[in-house]
Amino acid sequence: MSFPSDLEIARNAQLKPIEDVAGEMGLGAHLLEPYGRDVLKIRLEAIDELADRPRAKYVVVSAITPTPLGEGKTTTTVGLGQAFRHIGKRATVAIRQPSMGPTFGIKGGAAGGGYSQVVPMETLNLHLTGDFHAVTEAHNMLSALLDNHLYQGNELGIDQHSITWRRVLDVNDRALRNIVVGLGSKGDGVPRQTGFDITAASEVMAIFALARSVRELRERLGRIVVGYTGAGKPVTAEDIGGAGAMAVIMRDALRPNLLQTLENTPVLVHAGPFGNIAHGNSSVVADLIGIRAGDFLITEAGFGADMGAERFFNIKCRASGLRPDAAVVVATVRALKAHSGRFTIVAGKPLPEQLLVENPDDVHAGAANLRKQIDNIRLHGVSPVVAINAFPDDHPSEHAAIREIAEAAGARAAVCTHFADGGAGATELAEAVAEAAEEPTDFRFLYPDEASLREKIETIATKVYGADGVDYSPAAARELDRYERNGFGTLPVCIAKTHLSISSDPTLKGAPTGWRLPVREVRASVGAGFIYPICGDMRTMPGLGTNPAAHRIDLAANGEIVGLS
Repeated sequence: MSFPSDLEIARNAQLKPIEDVAGEMGLGAHLLEPYGRDVLKIRLEAIDELADRPRAKYVVVSAITPTPLGEGKTTTTVGLGQAFRHIGKRATVAIRQPSMGPTFGIKGGAAGGGYSQVVPMETLNLHLTGDFHAVTEAHNMLSALLDNHLYQGNELGIDQHSITWRRVLDVNDRALRNIVVGLGSKGDGVPRQTGFDITAASEVMAIFALARSVRELRERLGRIVVGYTGAGKPVTAEDIGGAGAMAVIMRDALRPNLLQTLENTPVLVHAGPFGNIAHGNSSVVADLIGIRAGDFLITEAGFGADMGAERFFNIKCRASGLRPDAAVVVATVRALKAHSGRFTIVAGKPLPEQLLVENPDDVHAGAANLRKQIDNIRLHGVSPVVAINAFPDDHPSEHAAIREIAEAAGARAAVCTHFADGGAGATELAEAVAEAAEEPTDFRFLYPDEASLREKIETIATKVYGADGVDYSPAAARELDRYERNGFGTLPVCIAKTHLSISSDPTLKGAPTGWRLPVREVRASVGAGFIYPICGDMRTMPGLGTNPAAHRIDLAANGEIVGLS
């Protein structure tokens, strides 16, 4: 008998009335705004109303450096949240909202998988409550006002060649990466080169994820830098009169969305900042609510611990004021075998046959990556727990090898079968996380605010990535100097690099040494509150592959969606 698809499993879910799920979190009806039958928005007043309740243990789920297929981090986050109920604890899960670009591309949805999913699955992976559309509209409103400012005489003296603000859409469309606007007659605008990014890469999305209130949202939107004058002075969204309209568009989106898992665990689904050029974590306001709604709050950080977890600690925790109690590092047999350097995994192609052969030695050969990611958690004074996400093709001896590596590094480890068995398959992990969260923590940021931008970049490069140092292109050096002069030097940094290696080279597996981090460009997300150095070729508008998921997604005659995964 074949294993049912994620969509089939989701459609057979026994959902609780979503108001009852909210009630178990301590949220009264006056704090809830229904969106259809199975989704609620939560009013921000909940943050203050719940403030006197006990604080939950705060757990972030990260991973070793993933393969292009992903290692089941969202599935593990959901499975762990479900597992706490099996050991007599109440948990709330907080995850990012999926972008529809990857949903219709090669990645598919991001609701978890198997029997550890967020439901309703179709609603989550498509429009949900329209938050992504609000981000798109607010971002493009500012783009329109910027081009109108140029057309109306450019009173601020904006240097067209210094404009950094592009446009966004929630699609994978490589043809829009570089475009020219303003073509046609004189009345059609000022011609200039620009382009589109995917909505998840918008600075508005990052702001939306980090703001703690409507007031802070409005202030951050006003600080967005869209370009510079000929004299090098930054021009902001406030300067061109766009921040107010943007805040109005984003008002309702700032309220977190409440859904549930297959086992009725509450899930806050909110925001979806890009994991490469932004901090790749769900919203602060969701965490400020969830931290007072049970015994544990389980949140997820994008990609490996060198990326999402580092940004969770140094960017998100700075913004929220919350401090984590434990961290999960998701590991798989296939990823560790890939880090041995003996196998190449390509999205859309079958796994190499030899990778599926039982061989614990291949797992041990890739151990350096797991050890380094455990160290990256410990750098911040947080206790790590390794979640061994079991796949059907794995062998017990290979799970034992991962456990041996983790325990030798001083971390707890647990084998998890939550994809096939739901929460019951992650109870060992839940017990290990509960134990780790009771340990005294010495949480610390990796660098102080007052360190220079170069010092911050070099600290992350050497301590987290294992680089020997940093090399700056002449352009990057000039940009760093300009940001320091303009008063942006106290901001944290968010290094944009490949997620397929701890280094900046996606072909280097394990825990590479003897290399230097090349910074070719540096950009400023002043409204979001971070500077992002770019290492390598970061695509902020993905393209579609030869066989995108969109080819398989359709609407049946009875109105049901088919092919969504």
